[in-house]
Amino acid sequence: MIPAFLRDNAFLSDVRAAPSQPGLLHLWWLGQSGFLAQHDGRFLLMDPYLSDSLTRKYAGSDTPHVRMSERVVEPSLLGFVSVITCSHAHTDHMDPETIRPILAANPAVELVIPEATRDTAAQRLGVERARPLGMNDGVQRDAAGFTIRGIPSAHDLPETDAEGNHLYLGYVLEAGGRAIYHSGDTRSWDGLTGRLAAFDLDIGLLPINGWAPGRRVKGNLDIDEAVTLGLAAGMRLVVPHHFNMFEFNTGDPGAFLAAADRRGLAVKVLRPGERLTLGCP
Repeated sequence: MIPAFLRDNAFLSDVRAAPSQPGLLHLWWLGQSGFLAQHDGRFLLMDPYLSDSLTRKYAGSDTPHVRMSERVVEPSLLGFVSVITCSHAHTDHMDPETIRPILAANPAVELVIPEATRDTAAQRLGVERARPLGMNDGVQRDAAGFTIRGIPSAHDLPETDAEGNHLYLGYVLEAGGRAIYHSGDTRSWDGLTGRLAAFDLDIGLLPINGWAPGRRVKGNLDIDEAVTLGLAAGMRLVVPHHFNMFEFNTGDPGAFLAAADRRGLAVKVLRPGERLTLGCP
């Protein structure tokens, strides 16, 4: 088991100690595609997976989800979070065993989801159907001081439901003059680079686990594709995700670092529970 950089009380102590000055934006990686952001004392949680629900679900199957990294924190202790975003309905991005305890600890938390997943989210998370803030391509929402904009994501090509709502989204999050792109699950698609380049992104949070038919799950950017997207979209810094959670579907962060260095892309590989701060205290 890969140890977390900080976990449990040590992680929560670091979260509490992070300065809440307006010019600072803090970001913690929680493993898989999960991140916690703090700006001006308010917290936004992205795609949190802080349970072993998938390990139990697929135990004994031909796609066992064997966990590689320690869990960072018990989700019920995250009641200080104001906003939770989910990029799509896969369980490692919309996990009831993670999100329900947070909702119990803070019933006022705002939920941001793709509009296409409204029925799934209501049933899975145990909330009223009208409660979540629905997102789609080009939709903008403001929540707890964060501006959130929807960008289509795609495992191969962008997919929509019968009403034209995108099943998979990424989000551009803006706060304190900073812009972060959280991809959710995605591969490159025609037009994605130009859409992202328009935002002058400080950070891109990109998957690096790639794709392989033998895994029998939908894939994401591989290492070279993530570096190419980061450079082409003008991201000042890329932080990789979607690796070191499940043995059958991971990527090599060392190889990603080497590829980024060869091509001149600035990157930061975080360990679960580790903080990145933008701005000067």
